[in-house]
Amino acid sequence: MLFLHEVHQVRGAEEDAFEAAYRDEWMPALARSGEGRLLWYCKHAHGSGRAYNVVTITAVHDGKAWDELAVRVQRGDLSDWARRLDELRHDVTSKILLPVPWSPMQEVELDSVPVDGCTHELSLYMEDTGWPHASIDDYISFWESDYYLPMRRHPNLLEIEAVFQVAFGTGRHKEAILMQKVLNYEGLLELLTSETPPHLQAPGQFMHEALSYRDRWESKLLRTSNWSPLF
Repeated sequence: MLFLHEVHQVRGAEEDAFEAAYRDEWMPALARSGEGRLLWYCKHAHGSGRAYNVVTITAVHDGKAWDELAVRVQRGDLSDWARRLDELRHDVTSKILLPVPWSPMQEVELDSVPVDGCTHELSLYMEDTGWPHASIDDYISFWESDYYLPMRRHPNLLEIEAVFQVAFGTGRHKEAILMQKVLNYEGLLELLTSETPPHLQAPGQFMHEALSYRDRWESKLLRTSNWSPLF
């Protein structure tokens, strides 16, 4: 299964129209064809990044389905939709992601993903992206042993729902992404307003050992829309 990750720089005055285009056109169009499903529709939480930035993640069944979808968007029945969408945003960057071998999300049962746009409570995700100077395989293995497994044993702040790496030829080669749902908002506030204690930066601790693999990484706080299929 492939995952299409897109970051949209939306025109501020067209925010609602852009969201409607995904909810009312893209999401049902995917459902009708069966090629994929929209999974997440998220906005940068206010105060945490570029204004009017939207992140969407779409699951696509396989390479053949991605090819069929690309043809639909570029010169098929979705081309008019794509043209109108471009008028609602300044820019978009896209990449194809693959789940790492130990990611909780591997295959998605597409028929089980909601497509009716029903509303629900909002939720918050922390999307961490790392660019290692070490081998991407070594970095992903380190994530599993020193981050994912400890977090899984003690899910106090975050729940890791998906872990991806960029598919060959579709973006930056040495890049991996954690999609993590925030479970504890008070804990998140403490994380944002406190320095990392010295004992957590000591040898043997994750923050220290991670520097052997990367010192370039980025965290984004993403808030789901009230109709996002996953939340």
